[in-house]
Amino acid sequence: MIFVFCMKPFRIKSIGILSLAILAACSHKHTVPPPDLAKGKAIYEATCKTCHGVAGEGNQQMKSPALANLDGDYLLRQFRNFKNNVRGGVQADTLGNQMATIAKTLNDTLLIRDVIAYIDSMPQVKSMERLSGDWKNGEQIYQGLCGSCHGPEGKGNVKLNAPQLNGLSSWYLRSQFNKFKNGYRGVNPNDKYGVQMAAIVTVVKESQSVEDVITYLRSDIPVAK
Repeated sequence: MIFVFCMKPFRIKSIGILSLAILAACSHKHTVPPPDLAKGKAIYEATCKTCHGVAGEGNQQMKSPALANLDGDYLLRQFRNFKNNVRGGVQADTLGNQMATIAKTLNDTLLIRDVIAYIDSMPQVKSMERLSGDWKNGEQIYQGLCGSCHGPEGKGNVKLNAPQLNGLSSWYLRSQFNKFKNGYRGVNPNDKYGVQMAAIVTVVKESQSVEDVITYLRSDIPVAK
């Protein structure tokens, strides 16, 4: 698989949620410093790099997604879910359990903000894949079932708490669909958006339809910037 790194200007896309995290950790009487990318990089390299790659490009062999292609809001929410046993609590979900253990090692709210800001500053990663599904059928299913939340081009919608799907590797999209379908994700009532996804995936009955949707998402839709 070939990876192409597309530079994106640094910006904190998840300023709303990150601000709430800051306020939860600090008194309003104190000035909160901006995210410290150097600290975030140090934490990432010590804690995340081995599995998720130097540039957040992911690692299929280790079943680790490309964090560089996920927005900061989603990353923060999932980090909290892992940390608070909302995600990764199913015994059979070995990888989820591993991530939950890792999330519990980072307690400082500002350091969490720093590492997510660092990941959010990474260039997007575009993987070159050739899939054999029917992308036209996939487009029809996607636009009818997924597009209203995740956007017509799969770029995600922060206001709806729907993450970017376009740009994620096919193996990861497939694995997460199966986790929702098999009860590994979206089973904890505190995971509001996960519960919604678990209900939605039941609508797609045929595995080929899933492959068609993934083929569409991995087609020539521009990678979100």
